[in-house]
Amino acid sequence: MNESVNADSLPWGKGVRVATRDENGLIAVDKPSGVLSHPNRKGESSRCLLNAPYDEEIEAYRVAGGSDSGECVYLLNRLDSATSGLLLLTTSLVVRDLVRDAFEEKRVRKVYEALVFGVARSRAGDLWKDRLSVKKAEGGLRASAGGGATAETKLLKSAPIPGIPAMSLLTLSPLTGRTHQLRIQASKRGLPIVGDRTYGDFAKNKQVARSKGIKRLCLHCTETAIEYRLKGKTFRFKAVSQRPF
Repeated sequence: MNESVNADSLPWGKGVRVATRDENGLIAVDKPSGVLSHPNRKGESSRCLLNAPYDEEIEAYRVAGGSDSGECVYLLNRLDSATSGLLLLTTSLVVRDLVRDAFEEKRVRKVYEALVFGVARSRAGDLWKDRLSVKKAEGGLRASAGGGATAETKLLKSAPIPGIPAMSLLTLSPLTGRTHQLRIQASKRGLPIVGDRTYGDFAKNKQVARSKGIKRLCLHCTETAIEYRLKGKTFRFKAVSQRPF
């Protein structure tokens, strides 16, 4: 697929919108909670980012009928189904490789906002550092603290929210991209994310669902920024999104 493709004309899934794009075919989309970055098993295609066949081998959607000659939209990063916010894709094979290299080299800035139960003891600028292990579980992957790879997240801001139960709005920047990283690290510090059905506070989740109508995971990617060079020129790409909770 050439870089001049109209990103708005692609067969996006329900509620997915294009946040921004650049002249080289790099696209940022805003994904709603409940939409899958890609299908994990049969029967999930209707809940995915794009209404098109997904090629797991090349990590791309084929938007021209899914044939071998189908044009590709490459998926550059992922979000949990329950997490909403910004995702990067591209229609360019060259840009795909440049952006994937940037992720490997930790040159992509990502910012999330999370509504959590409790008040953070950490201060703005503190680094959360843990080891997380991942194993297969019913319905997908399950991560836990201890063993495994190192996960690092910087706490950018913590703003307490008046009321009962005590809650705070955290602004977080993950420096690594481990499975369920922010959800586990927040929970480990006594700050479970509101609506988290795996690592959260189930009793409080029920309470806020009844009293405030909050029934989703309150975790949203609000900013993604990357700088890359192509044909001797530097391109600075930034996408922002408003949290929906």
